[in-house]
Amino acid sequence: MPTEDDTPINPEDIVLDKLAPPAGSKRSRTRVGRGIGSGRGKTCGRGQKGLGSRSGGGVREGYAGGQMPAHMQQGKLRGSNRKMSMPMGPFRTHTVPVNVSQLNVFDAGAVVEIADLEARGIVKNNANRAYPVKILANGELDRALTVRANAFSEGAKAKIEAAGGTAEVVGQQPQDPPSDN
Repeated sequence: MPTEDDTPINPEDIVLDKLAPPAGSKRSRTRVGRGIGSGRGKTCGRGQKGLGSRSGGGVREGYAGGQMPAHMQQGKLRGSNRKMSMPMGPFRTHTVPVNVSQLNVFDAGAVVEIADLEARGIVKNNANRAYPVKILANGELDRALTVRANAFSEGAKAKIEAAGGTAEVVGQQPQDPPSDN
């Protein structure tokens, strides 16, 4: 491959210790804070005070200068139990979903408790939150199990019982958000 002056490159000249970027393509960084005469002294190009002058400061993405941000101008849906609604703080319902098909990893006749689901990695990161575990009806169950969880959907309970097992409700139950009455 010829160079800029069209002289061919000798392959023996291409060695790691002689590789360098083209002359003038790299500039050394501006060394700020080196006195008034440097042009980047005192405030070091950050101006006077304010968010941009602070270490770690700067305007966050989407900030509109104090104007109401676009994401807050959008319409909101009422209720805390819809996927599209805004979270409503303490009224937000939380459950850890577990599908019936995930229970097939246990041996037939086993008693499946929440601790067993955590040990198998089916329920993750719930130790500190302690959200209730709800068994859902997605998939099929091909063995008889005694399943103990905080809640069951009607379809999940029917599938567990159809496979010859039992569904037992234990511990805290997921609560419905308060009504507007």
